[in-house]
Amino acid sequence: MTSSPAGAPQVRVPATYMRGGTSKGIFFRLEDLPAAVRVPGVARNRFLQRVIGSPDPYAVHIDGMGGATSSTSKCVIISPSTRPDHDVDYLYGQVAIDADFVDWSGNCGNLSTAAGAFAIHAGYVVPAKDGVCTVRVWQANIGKTIIAHVPVANGAVVETGDFELDGVPFPSADIVLEFLDPADDGEDGGSMFPTGNLVDTLDVPEDIVAGGKLKATLINSGIPTIFVDAADFGLTGTELREAINGDAALLARFERLRAIGAIGMGLIKTPEEAVTRQHTPKIAFVAPPTSYTASSGKTVEAGDIDLLARAFSMGKLHHAMMGTASVAIATAAAIPGTLVNLAAGGGERQAVRFGHPSGTSRVGAEVKLVDGQWTVAKAVMSRSARILMEGAVRVPEGGF
Repeated sequence: MTSSPAGAPQVRVPATYMRGGTSKGIFFRLEDLPAAVRVPGVARNRFLQRVIGSPDPYAVHIDGMGGATSSTSKCVIISPSTRPDHDVDYLYGQVAIDADFVDWSGNCGNLSTAAGAFAIHAGYVVPAKDGVCTVRVWQANIGKTIIAHVPVANGAVVETGDFELDGVPFPSADIVLEFLDPADDGEDGGSMFPTGNLVDTLDVPEDIVAGGKLKATLINSGIPTIFVDAADFGLTGTELREAINGDAALLARFERLRAIGAIGMGLIKTPEEAVTRQHTPKIAFVAPPTSYTASSGKTVEAGDIDLLARAFSMGKLHHAMMGTASVAIATAAAIPGTLVNLAAGGGERQAVRFGHPSGTSRVGAEVKLVDGQWTVAKAVMSRSARILMEGAVRVPEGGF
């Protein structure tokens, strides 16, 4: 990292600290950023790292705004859209905690909620009337459209309400998100399944799974995701964060598998590349419904969910579920024969409720088979967003 000279003043940059879904991030208007940071490159990465407080060998982000977890080491840049029929462009940077890089390879589905709300807060979108304001967001990282239906009153975002989201301790107003055409069809016109298969049998080292063969669903919808059966790892699918994140050997097995899956999906060419592509692909394990106690202490009954799902983000088990991975779950669950669909009992379905470490989530997807290829028109979910603090961040001059 670049160090600032002794006595250097701090640069003051307007910023908004927001929660979106089960994530938090620092939001910037593009025009408020220092000139060198308004364009992609080293200066932008260094600036965002300094804002968050990374890289931090102590993994606490004591000298920045980050929270030392994948859910809180996030930055967002919003600007008026350069795309027809869109209101804003939304660019997302996942800042590594103890490594020196910013990952721009994917989206944050949870912060997509806050992106829609921030477009109104920032004055880019002016609600025509009370009720629900539709904000069309261009997700610049992956080139996809997200439609946020944001409640408004008196020209402002309604942030309080009675919508409860497991993983968030307080209720807020409900924001409905539509992820349009969320699958990556590939430059060569391939399907959302990079290998062409709903289920692949991967060749893996025997210290990852006994026998060296592992069934997996590799899908790119919302975010590239690798789904495996919990039972193949001796897991039940009811595990909470502490049980997984306290097992260094298990985390290492999943991370090695993530690299193998990333190669199979064509995202990287060598396992070593996975080190600098921590944000994508995601890896998740699924299981049929079973009753369990969530991290909040409440009981999730097997009869109230369709399946269990646990996902990793930046090498650790997520405390709830990433929004983009929820899109992948919704899409895979709707397609008969995937591991996610089979865990949910098989058959055709348009929506599922899945159990995650913090509770449950409901997601839906519209899929259809066209000329032998599965396509997904959109995925839908509810989330919430709220401003936590607004004002300015300060970064030492010369630090970017």
